[in-house]
Amino acid sequence: MHSFTYTANPSRVVFGPGALQQLGAEIERLGAHRALVLCTPEQVDSARRVAELLGDRAAGLFPHAVMHVPIETAQQARAEAQRLGADCAVAIGGGSTTGLGKAIALDSGLPIIAIPTTYAGSEMTPIWGLTEGGVKKTGRDARVLPRTVIYDPELTLTLPLAMTVTSALNAIAHAAEGLYAHDGNPITSLMAEEGIRASAAALAPLAADPRDLQARSDALYGAWLCGSVLGSVAMGLHHKLCHTLGGSFNLPHAEVHTVILPHAMAYNALHAPQAMAAIARALGQSRADADAPAGLYALARQHGAPVSLQAIGMPADGLDRAADLAVQNQYPNPRPLERAALRALLQRAFEGAAPVS
Repeated sequence: MHSFTYTANPSRVVFGPGALQQLGAEIERLGAHRALVLCTPEQVDSARRVAELLGDRAAGLFPHAVMHVPIETAQQARAEAQRLGADCAVAIGGGSTTGLGKAIALDSGLPIIAIPTTYAGSEMTPIWGLTEGGVKKTGRDARVLPRTVIYDPELTLTLPLAMTVTSALNAIAHAAEGLYAHDGNPITSLMAEEGIRASAAALAPLAADPRDLQARSDALYGAWLCGSVLGSVAMGLHHKLCHTLGGSFNLPHAEVHTVILPHAMAYNALHAPQAMAAIARALGQSRADADAPAGLYALARQHGAPVSLQAIGMPADGLDRAADLAVQNQYPNPRPLERAALRALLQRAFEGAAPVS
């Protein structure tokens, strides 16, 4: 076994049906007294339920979280937390809401409790992202890692099937890149393969019955593992492309990950054979039929997820700019970044063609 360094991120996880009822006790554990509840405009009802559960501990509600965390929204949320005298924030929702909580913490150090209702995995990472002037910037800072994560599968029972599929594939993307990260290790690899397996396996029973509580629990478990992997290793081509496409062209986050993932895996496949073998195993492919990129593409199509950038709003005249942005800053990746090859990757993703290694 090769030498490695592994640092576990110090977050607390409360998992299980009905876990939301423990929110008050978790705020007490932080020594906090006034929580600002964060959500998107679409999840106001869930946020109000949280505020009612907290009673006097709820300082107020900020229902303005949006994709890719525009810096203006982050500034408004920080000002509202300060105005209300909040000493913690509760983020209920998906990656957009968790990202807003992180933006508050990045500036103020305010502790965050995350209550995921999708499979984004952001709640398990110290990674923040802010979009300013059409460019999404990301970074790592221990201050933004949620102090406690409450995983309650009951809160995901009404997640539409289409969002369920793209969100689960978003989670799988985190683990897939972790398997070839330059700073990966045997611990994150174990979590990554198991996270991919659990996330992918949950989709078939959820397609049959979206209110299957066991399958919802399995999907959240997978997201927890996949997010933990992303929080412990460096990001590569896939995430850099998705941040570029999402931040610069305002494309939906989970859908971008769903479309790009098979193509990013194909780009790196010949340079990361062990990672591809692990992904194929997790998807249930036999050794004889192992083809991780094709398996991810087939999984998306099987469950009706988008497989083309064109279908999710990417303009054709933006592909050249996206390729230019993708190679502006070099970063560790199994295969060197080649502008022409990346432009070809983006074209195939734009058209919805099958991935080619």
